[in-house]
Amino acid sequence: MEFFLHLLVNGISLGFLYALSALGFVMIYKSSSVLNFAHGELLAMGAFLFLTLTAWAELPIILSFALTLTGCFLLGFIVERFFLRPLIGEDLIQVIMLTVGLAAMFRGLLLFIFGGDIHKYPEFLPPELSIKLDLIQIPSVYVATFIIGLLFLLLFGFFFKYSSQGIYMRSVADNQPAALSLGVHVRRVFALSWAIAGLVAAMSGIVLGIINGINVHELSSIGLKVFPVVILGGLDSISGAIVGGVIIGLLETFTGGYLSTSLREIIPYIVLVFILMVKPYGLFGLKEIERV
Repeated sequence: MEFFLHLLVNGISLGFLYALSALGFVMIYKSSSVLNFAHGELLAMGAFLFLTLTAWAELPIILSFALTLTGCFLLGFIVERFFLRPLIGEDLIQVIMLTVGLAAMFRGLLLFIFGGDIHKYPEFLPPELSIKLDLIQIPSVYVATFIIGLLFLLLFGFFFKYSSQGIYMRSVADNQPAALSLGVHVRRVFALSWAIAGLVAAMSGIVLGIINGINVHELSSIGLKVFPVVILGGLDSISGAIVGGVIIGLLETFTGGYLSTSLREIIPYIVLVFILMVKPYGLFGLKEIERV
């Protein structure tokens, strides 16, 4: 029972992290119908920027955290403005291939600067953050992961529901021509979508770095795990990204705990293939019906 509860807590914490990471992916898809294959590299950019500020520049943790999120928010703006915006109106496959090129470019840049070794953050989480219950002890890193993931998901939930920019983004996602006719600045919405995607990717990269250390290849591969999460929940569903993230996180931890650590790495893709076969629009995705 103790081992089960330990895996349950770890799975939920990891699931919230996957959900937060998938949120940026879903936002880009909802606003522009683009599959961002550079998502894992955005995670790595945030993680290594935080490493540079904390371990190399030795800045205070809070300041490094704020600067990392701000820098990746601006990086999202830059990517959209200089790389994606010139391709507006082009075939979708060209935009998707551009994100593949961006992924290779970012990965190569990170490998050139930091190499392929595993790096560690300095210890900064207080041990008092850990929780000890009767049967299990939850390490401080998983408590922090759960709190940060839940906090950011709530913040973005309120942003989409109540802020003017969030409402604009939802309107563009539902119907771009109608949003244009109502005066919504669609290009600004695209830019904001990429900026927020960069921010949440950085947040996910930092937390993953705290848990497992920072490695370019591993963080880049984490971006591929976003696909099972968003396919399971539905490519155009933010609530589906949350549910899908928690399900994938639980499946990974229970598979690794009870079956095999090697099988843990492939279980998300097994789920991906199964969902595509039986329910290709995901649990919460909207089925598109076209009249001929």
